[in-house]
Amino acid sequence: MQTLSTQDTGGTGDTSEDIPNDECGVFGVWAPGEDVSKLTYFGLFALQHRGQEGAGIAVGDHENIVVFKDTGLVSQVFDQSILDALQGDVAIGHTRYSTAGGNSWENVQPMFRTSPNGTDLALAHNGNLTNYMELQAKAIERNLIPQEGVKGQGSSSDTAVVSALLADAIQGDTTVLEAARQLLPTIKGAFCFMFTDGHTLYAARDPHGVRPLSLGRLERGWVVASETCALDIVGATHVRAIEPGELITIDETGVHSERFAEAPRAHCVFEYVYLARPDSVIEGRSVHASRIEIGKRLSRVEPVEADLVMPVPESGTPAAIGYAEESGIPFKQGLMKNAYVGRTFIQPSDTLRQLGLRLKLNPVREIIEGKRLIVVDDSIVRGNTQNKLIKMLREAGAAEVHVRIASPPVKWPCFYGIDFASPGELIANNGGGHDEAAVRESIRTMIGADSLAFVSTEDMIAATKQPAQNLCTACFTGSYPLGLPDGNPNAELVRRMQRGDN
Repeated sequence: MQTLSTQDTGGTGDTSEDIPNDECGVFGVWAPGEDVSKLTYFGLFALQHRGQEGAGIAVGDHENIVVFKDTGLVSQVFDQSILDALQGDVAIGHTRYSTAGGNSWENVQPMFRTSPNGTDLALAHNGNLTNYMELQAKAIERNLIPQEGVKGQGSSSDTAVVSALLADAIQGDTTVLEAARQLLPTIKGAFCFMFTDGHTLYAARDPHGVRPLSLGRLERGWVVASETCALDIVGATHVRAIEPGELITIDETGVHSERFAEAPRAHCVFEYVYLARPDSVIEGRSVHASRIEIGKRLSRVEPVEADLVMPVPESGTPAAIGYAEESGIPFKQGLMKNAYVGRTFIQPSDTLRQLGLRLKLNPVREIIEGKRLIVVDDSIVRGNTQNKLIKMLREAGAAEVHVRIASPPVKWPCFYGIDFASPGELIANNGGGHDEAAVRESIRTMIGADSLAFVSTEDMIAATKQPAQNLCTACFTGSYPLGLPDGNPNAELVRRMQRGDN
């Protein structure tokens, strides 16, 4: 095995963006005779929205596994010469946003381990584990990871722990598949794992199916990816979703499936609202169609007279289109987004930091001036962005700014793979108590809108066309279908909130 790397460039700039972030995207391909590294590279491009802090590809050729990974965007990590060096028949790739473990090279995936019987293993993971502390203690007890690694002297991610435990189980005549059968039922939480021994591609989805994972067919192989948009970009035909609790293996004999656990489904509803790309399909439902429908339903909540409907691009656009179609109010793009502003390695000066939102969004004065605006956004987390945005729109001459949100108020943190703020940082918890009208009025005052309305949880669920019992709505309702993790400060705050403690 080889691990290649450019020099660790350190931090990725200002990380205080007022947006929810998904932890990761995973991509795997088994296709002898194809350029699997470049297929994975393009697949990761399609999944870049799921993580911008690091990217990596592991390629196996039956003899060796070669891993290349680094901090940064996919386009910053890889170039033609690197991809040309990654030759083989099977590959897995990963884009990372850190929720477990810091943002350092050691925590970028895929992870690599060699088992006691000499089997090389590369593994990538999307999700968050609720029994991480238990698994970590087990790995430390077996001397699989050093205690100092947990304290920051190396990888501290849950993926590193799972990689160590899986590799350790491959002893003697035990195969990778047999080791996975032993380990997977002991892992709790939200996860989609992709791993390879350089010969076979393996993929597993947690028994609740919190995060999406799909199987696609190439002319000469197979692809597995977090979202169907990644299948599209490499020319794969979408075959089906990987089922919750399913473990699949792909090799020269084809695709083989088995179940390692059963549990009630709990697909993340926020994938439909914000996280997934709109051109993806999740559980048979178009994400774009779901967002259009949310916008239509949102338009019926406290209608207001206005001159135009405009989105906060890009995530608010489908809902704004639906709102405009249903209300009959014209749709216009009043904000222009700089498509080339992403996470950066350049630390902004205080002067540039004060520009804040203008680096990404700029109002079109001729569209906005003198108009009564309905501004549609996907969610409100801390409220900082909406506050700055409304000030910007008023400076551009907006007569009125009515904000409409395509999800309910976010009141609870996520422990299943989304990096929300802590409960005290969520704007919905900073006034109004348990009275919904008071909470909404408090938020409206803090962001400076003329009016504010949210879509209801019921309408949001209806737009997904999924049974309500099959969805996780924890961040909106405080009902956690996978339970709460031990040893997590935010989880302790949630327990207090659920008990009604001050």
